[in-house]
Amino acid sequence: MTDRAVALQIPPGLCPGRRGLLAELARRNDADHGEHLLGLILSGSAGRSVMTDRSDLDVYVVLTDAGVRGRETSHSAAVDEIPVALSSLERVPPFGTRGWWFRWSFAWAPVLLDRTDGRLESALRRQATVTTGEAEAILVEHDRLDGWLNYAYRALKNDRDGRALECRLDAAESMPWLLDVVFTLAGRVRPYHKYLPWELRQHPLPDWHAEELLALLTATLDGVPSAIRATFERVERLCAAFDGERAEPVLSPIIESWGDELQLLRH
Repeated sequence: MTDRAVALQIPPGLCPGRRGLLAELARRNDADHGEHLLGLILSGSAGRSVMTDRSDLDVYVVLTDAGVRGRETSHSAAVDEIPVALSSLERVPPFGTRGWWFRWSFAWAPVLLDRTDGRLESALRRQATVTTGEAEAILVEHDRLDGWLNYAYRALKNDRDGRALECRLDAAESMPWLLDVVFTLAGRVRPYHKYLPWELRQHPLPDWHAEELLALLTATLDGVPSAIRATFERVERLCAAFDGERAEPVLSPIIESWGDELQLLRH
């Protein structure tokens, strides 16, 4: 097959050297795979304009099922090239499975090349979003809401009893549970920590101001009781709103099951 230039939609901000690497990668994969090459996705720091001089390029090479056979991920100092079948991207791994952790890789990731008439863009949106059914499974069946309440309560109890270090440890332990709750209620997959401030600022959550939430998270890590209680107050309202769109409430009963213990969270 003739080696030819491939028209790419490269996001602004990439230096000429990195643009050249992407162009060469596209030409090579087009020559190697032809009609089996369905798309290219730029993930990682470069795809979200937070790269540094030490950042490499993370590129998903989207192929047909036949095209992906025999391909393996290749790593170099400049480019990580990850082959993936379109059919695989269109399967959505549930929370708690191995594939769940990779779903955020596709959130806000620019598509450099799409030969699928929109199937690729649709698959990426689905990977990065959480349906109402998924949200209920994450928050209820996987105990993310109750787990966060448990650690938040323990942190406040330690603060009440004068155990400052123990308060901070439980507050820190609560963080992944809290972020799962906050992003799930917004219908989105939680980002990797590296990209959390970037996502909150560039793609704000509908019910949180970015700087407000970041300040609450920072204060929570410092074991500040008022931050934990302010976060609980907001989350409790969002859970009530979630329940308001369902025939039967599923989240408020979890909160109310704490009974008199809620006084510590609401104090």
